[in-house]
Amino acid sequence: MESSRKANIGIVAAGLSLAACAAPQQLSLDAFEAALNSQVSATEALTQWCTAHNMGNPPVIRAVPVSGEAGELPPDLRQLLELPPDSPLGYRHVRLVCGDVVLSEAHNWFVPARLSPGMNDVLERTDTPFGKAVEALHFTRRKLAGTRGGGPGCPDGTILTQRALLELPDGRPISLVMECYTSANLTPGW
Repeated sequence: MESSRKANIGIVAAGLSLAACAAPQQLSLDAFEAALNSQVSATEALTQWCTAHNMGNPPVIRAVPVSGEAGELPPDLRQLLELPPDSPLGYRHVRLVCGDVVLSEAHNWFVPARLSPGMNDVLERTDTPFGKAVEALHFTRRKLAGTRGGGPGCPDGTILTQRALLELPDGRPISLVMECYTSANLTPGW
């Protein structure tokens, strides 16, 4: 009787261990936000995050264009970009994906005249993320705002929204970005 009781306890314990392994553990939103804030490029932060948490094999981040209208321009856009009203403005609306998993949706308004012709071509014709395309400019990223949950223009299910200004080493802005991060960032090993 005692040996069958011990056997049943062992089976239950083994079942609990398997159940714990089968359900992926959620990562911390605080840790994810700190990882984003520690890098000048959201693309680099996502690449490092995915590498550290075994997401994607290999963790290559691509910018998949989102079709549709650009939506409403932020009222302070030209002021933040230090751009006169008649100067051309670039825009990309993309989903940053690793494999086929969407990590974020981003709205990016940028100043084409402050980028090289090659960089503008890459942004127009490829799925290269903005941060990767312009990394040779040695830009910095200044977070303007961050909120838990969705912001304006973010899809349902957004867990974190950040608004940031990308600036050249001399302080001239090149891009205003609004990033809408998904819950996929908090599920390791997908």
